[in-house]
Amino acid sequence: MAQTKRKRRTKHRGNAAGSIEARGRTSRNPKLSPAEEKKKAREARLNKPPTWKSAATKAGIMSLVLLVLTQVGLLGKGTPVATSIFLALAALVIYTPLAYVTDVFVYRRNQARLAKNAGSKR
Repeated sequence: MAQTKRKRRTKHRGNAAGSIEARGRTSRNPKLSPAEEKKKAREARLNKPPTWKSAATKAGIMSLVLLVLTQVGLLGKGTPVATSIFLALAALVIYTPLAYVTDVFVYRRNQARLAKNAGSKR
């Protein structure tokens, strides 16, 4: 005959008095609050070593912003597109190493802070 009831996945435990207690969930971590999730994501981001690719991405975004601003009127009305593109490329060349050095500084400072906290807990 086919089984009509689904089998339970966790065992029930009986205590000395005879009452049965169901074991709690053990399959995954309890749900984190949104604040804890943000903190965990921030720590993961700060603990990731900097890369040239991320620095180039940041520099690219900033040079695009500069390109848009020069076309909108940062340098005055009627700025040629070639001038704006040249400034954006020059900014990309300057911003990339600057962004990398800044990322390295922040990463090292964070690692030193974590090492100091780990040393003071012992």
